[in-house]
Amino acid sequence: QVQLVESGGGLVQAGGSLRLSCAISGGSFSRITMGWFRRAPGTVREFVAGINWAGVPYYEASVKGRFTISRDSAKNTVYLQMNSLKTEDTAVYYCAAETGGLVTDVPTDYDYWGQGTQVTVSS
Repeated sequence: QVQLVESGGGLVQAGGSLRLSCAISGGSFSRITMGWFRRAPGTVREFVAGINWAGVPYYEASVKGRFTISRDSAKNTVYLQMNSLKTEDTAVYYCAAETGGLVTDVPTDYDYWGQGTQVTVSS
């Protein structure tokens, strides 16, 4: 049973930073893309950042330059470093795993999801 467990969410003031972690257990994948998504109240789930099996990152335009995705394959963990946070970054953040080798920002392409972690940015 593959499990993804996020941690690191919380409350932070605008301009501050948070680092989210996503630990993967229960499986071993030779080629895996990891993604971070978020959903704010009343909106659909949207792509934030992704990183392929080779460690190449890609970002949604509004977070580029502020967020950094990285992965530690030895620890089966993916991170999302979020700097210069804005109130509009407030959402539940989810990590997801795509096991077919795709590099994608489409939620339905991902096979496994974490339970989500709340990020709240106050003004």
